[in-house]
Amino acid sequence: MKEYEVVVIGSGCGMNIVNAALARGTEAALIDKGPLGGTCPNLGCIPSKMLIFAADRISEIQEAKKLGITAEIKNVDFKFIMEHMRKSVREEQVHMRKELKYIEKLDFYEGEGHFTDENTLEVNGEQIKGKKIFIATGSRPLIPALTGLDTAGYLTNETVLQLKERPESLIIIGGGYIAVEYGHFFAAVGTKVTILEMADRLVNAEEPEISQLLEKELGKRMYVNTRVKVEEIKKTGSDAVVVVSDIKSGDKKEYTAQRVLLATGRVPNTDRLAVEKAGIETNEKGYIRTNEFLETTRKNIYAVGDVNGEQLFTHAANRESVIAAHNALHGSKMKMDYSATPRAVFSRPQIASVGMREEEAKKTHKILVGRAKYSDVAQGEAMMDESSFAKAIVEVDSEKILGFHVIGPYAPIIIQEVVNVMAAGGNVNHLEAGMHIHPSITELVMKTMDNLEEP
Repeated sequence: MKEYEVVVIGSGCGMNIVNAALARGTEAALIDKGPLGGTCPNLGCIPSKMLIFAADRISEIQEAKKLGITAEIKNVDFKFIMEHMRKSVREEQVHMRKELKYIEKLDFYEGEGHFTDENTLEVNGEQIKGKKIFIATGSRPLIPALTGLDTAGYLTNETVLQLKERPESLIIIGGGYIAVEYGHFFAAVGTKVTILEMADRLVNAEEPEISQLLEKELGKRMYVNTRVKVEEIKKTGSDAVVVVSDIKSGDKKEYTAQRVLLATGRVPNTDRLAVEKAGIETNEKGYIRTNEFLETTRKNIYAVGDVNGEQLFTHAANRESVIAAHNALHGSKMKMDYSATPRAVFSRPQIASVGMREEEAKKTHKILVGRAKYSDVAQGEAMMDESSFAKAIVEVDSEKILGFHVIGPYAPIIIQEVVNVMAAGGNVNHLEAGMHIHPSITELVMKTMDNLEEP
């Protein structure tokens, strides 16, 4: 049985840990069943944003009329868009596989590993030991137990990437970021889209007024139905019929589409790891429990990325992996701080948020709230954007920024300077210290801060 100083399970953010170990001259093992690189470059962030980039261009052309520009889209080549995305994913896979072959002091075990005891893993019938083990096995789509689902057939955020033909109609079950992003893409390419969400609003992790505006804007291009529970799915000819009931009244209604896309959440891949054999505790949803240093309940075993359930974002996973590697390999104790973890939804309109929501902040802080529309600054007025806005939540005495939320064009770009100030422990004065280019859309940040008042 071979023993390693470092064993990493998962080649997504886990590669950061592999690289950190190799940089110290430490012999390491990588276990991964594929696809190499994990969810982000293969099934998540990268392929989906390649599709959405095309969708954004389509939407810009369609919306140009308000600026006095009449343009026509003669053709949307769905097959080209999808194959261009898949080609990029394949090329990255080939590149990564070649790299792994030539890395010294790294043994790559391609297969699904599981624990047999607290420091032993089995993969492809072979057992290996690790003095320090890092779990970075990610998550997968949650498949709900719906009557008729298997018979009717369904897509997930993974299998949708393999589509060769554009569906004429699509029902999306769920109302989170995956649902609204793919809703935007398919509506842009000409699919009739219906979103069915059980909660009372879309993307309910965001501020209520952001959800409200998103639903209003998406509703111009697709059917959005909240407060409905999916009861069953039936196969009718080549179509699927989704039967829902109203959450309040119980009244039933049927929706028909060519395809169904599930966007009902994620589940961690811990059930495939036999973590209980290593004495690693999980919560009620199966996510691995970690402390502020990203240690599990078993000494010298760390969990990073989606599998710990803290923040299911690639940028958070990458930061966690760097901190976990530092703590394990340098023997120090760096804490993982999630307070300034940003998130973005690449729908249309785009959404970006960081920190607390207003209702959350009110419970523990005395706050001021600022709001500003895009049209309050020159660049926003030039865009003829009357609905997009930003919202700030600031602590009264310290002027510390507790939260910032944007919905509209370039939202993930606009919010970055706020994220940087929050992460550095700064306040509103630190934002004001830097001059903002005039006229640019980044002036929206200071305009929002200028409007702070008691809620």
